Amino acid sequence: MYKTKIDLSEKLRRNVIAILNDRLADAIDLQSQVKQAHWNVKGPNFIALHELFDKISDAVLEQIDDIAERVTSLGGTAEGTVAVASKRSKLKNYPLSITAGKDHLLYLSTQLAAFGKAVRAAIDDTGRLGDADTADLFTGISRTTDKYLWFLEAHLQDKA
Repeated sequence: MYKTKIDLSEKLRRNVIAILNDRLADAIDLQSQVKQAHWNVKGPNFIALHELFDKISDAVLEQIDDIAERVTSLGGTAEGTVAVASKRSKLKNYPLSITAGKDHLLYLSTQLAAFGKAVRAAIDDTGRLGDADTADLFTGISRTTDKYLWFLEAHLQDKA
């Protein structure tokens, strides 16, 4: 741990940093999965989905940066390599063989929902530990995650 003048105890910061690094791994994994869909989507809604997946990827990249910077501001080391994310992420592996837009929508919505659930748990955990700022960071991530989950699910909810 690095020295900081933040008025949170070292024990609290260590616990919060562990939570942040776990969600960082999930976010890195999620962003790579969204890009996998972006690059490989096919079908009649190609351009709409291709562009939507890119917007989601950009949003998750911003979340990755925010999480990592919170780790370092607390005196920790952001553990953000692909190798670490691959070992630590709780998300399911993305199937490389899918191409149909609907299949990507189904899979990404499941992944976004799982990420959102983990982020909501992180809100509770960091709040209980006494770090309202990190809980607030996760609240913002949760709100954005839920918005993009809605966008994905809206493509699956037509009642024609």
